[in-house]
Amino acid sequence: MSADPHAQSPSALRDAIDLRRFPWIRPLVSAYATDFSTVAPLFAGNPGDASAWTDTIRRVQAAPRNRQRLREILERQLERRGAPTAARTAARALGDATTVAVVTGQQAGVFGGPLYTVLKAITAIQLARRVQEQHGVPATAVFWVDAEDHDWEEVRTAQILDRTMAVADVQLNDVPGAGIQPVASLTLGPDISQTLESLEALLAPSEFTADTMAALRRRYVPGGNVSTAFAGWIDDLLGRHGLVVFEAADPAAKPLVSDLFARELENPCRTAKQAREAGALMASLGHEPQVEPSEDSVALFYMDGAGRRAIKRHSNEFTIGETHRTSAELRQEAVDHPERFSPNVLLRPLVQDRLFPTVCYVAGPAELAYQAQLGGIYRQFGVEVPLLYSRASATILDSAATRFLDRYHLPLEALHAQDESALNRLLESQLPPTLERAIEETGEQVAAHTRDLKEAVVTIDPTLAGAVDTTLERMRDSLKSLHSKIIHATKRKDETLRRQFNRTRVLAFPEGHQQERALSVVFFVNRYGPALTDRLLEVLPLETDKHYVLTL
Repeated sequence: MSADPHAQSPSALRDAIDLRRFPWIRPLVSAYATDFSTVAPLFAGNPGDASAWTDTIRRVQAAPRNRQRLREILERQLERRGAPTAARTAARALGDATTVAVVTGQQAGVFGGPLYTVLKAITAIQLARRVQEQHGVPATAVFWVDAEDHDWEEVRTAQILDRTMAVADVQLNDVPGAGIQPVASLTLGPDISQTLESLEALLAPSEFTADTMAALRRRYVPGGNVSTAFAGWIDDLLGRHGLVVFEAADPAAKPLVSDLFARELENPCRTAKQAREAGALMASLGHEPQVEPSEDSVALFYMDGAGRRAIKRHSNEFTIGETHRTSAELRQEAVDHPERFSPNVLLRPLVQDRLFPTVCYVAGPAELAYQAQLGGIYRQFGVEVPLLYSRASATILDSAATRFLDRYHLPLEALHAQDESALNRLLESQLPPTLERAIEETGEQVAAHTRDLKEAVVTIDPTLAGAVDTTLERMRDSLKSLHSKIIHATKRKDETLRRQFNRTRVLAFPEGHQQERALSVVFFVNRYGPALTDRLLEVLPLETDKHYVLTL
């Protein structure tokens, strides 16, 4: 693995890998990054085209929205959480009619969620700075905390590597309403203190452990809100860089988008139909649709004591569970009590971009695919469509792992498989060349002598030709078995190489999963301290058509 010649620091940015080398990368993502013209009909504009930015900035600045009320809501949230001054200053700037926003977001995963949560935020901050520098307009990076989903299992677990470099899960215990009520309404129980103690016991001690755990204990407290704890932790990590963290479930923000809820109910199932039509266009371009809503699907949920439930169209009425509601009644409730409604995946981006002057959304792979189906829906609701930008993709290695890859010239993706094929190839490469040649030559000589033997045998009895062939196959199998035994003997002899391989593999691909999607933010903060985000802002390129390998 060679160092990137464009690296800002030879000790940080080690490699830039074309995304297309990874079999798990969606074709839509690589096409968006490297061949935009092939997917252009699905999106509002090419983020690589300066004129697309100019046009989008102009449209977004001109669109009406209640900036003053949004600013008040943001300032109240940030003050309640004790967010850094830089974040509060950035939030106030959103009250200015010329300010645009670069938005990203993620579910409120415990202790910060996976590493890609921070990578999304880093990309948004970098992009907001670039917009401000290149286009001369004030730009604010915003992180949307999505916590109206009730999928408790998806947010309750943080995965780390423990003191022995083994994968370990730290999990929140069930709390009242878990799995039924939106995550934003859930309260941490008294056992959160024990969960934090378990986390600390598992983490490898570092000079940053005490401060990391102290920060988490300030945020994750008994009786505290699950969503607010996550938002506060992101404040701690990135607020000093001007990131504005927004708790999207805030009931105070719902009146600003109640007209979107009412319009969805006024034209039921139209949004779902447009998403299906866009999905058909995606399929015609060779890309699988991300969502295929049913014909009775309404892009809203209803929230009450029974939880967050889907709204369905039934004849001329709506159904919520077993309850039937008239169209007029439910539309009026959406206007009078918008806090009782929650957008689904098709409407949530529009709610976001009605609230914020979003010039660009920083998306993960799934979000990029969702957004490809939303262009017509944006136009239907009169919301300006933002540009999209793929989040940074990275693997963070320590110096030991990097030295191992460099020493044996292993590409990162060779570590992905969870069998021993890559290790066997590596061990084979360490065998003396004479040994490999000797085995190969022995096989060739056996085959040659067996051919001579066969020619002689068939002159005596032609029916023995098959027996000669069978004997040859058995001898070849014996040679293969001998070769395998040599490999296993080499494994036993060189346990150091095996340990290095396994350690590097579990760091890069824990249990076969991409590091950025598996390991929790807290694992990296414990290793590298609060300056982790400073370093990522410094060394991560903003060009996101590559996967970056970093050594920190």
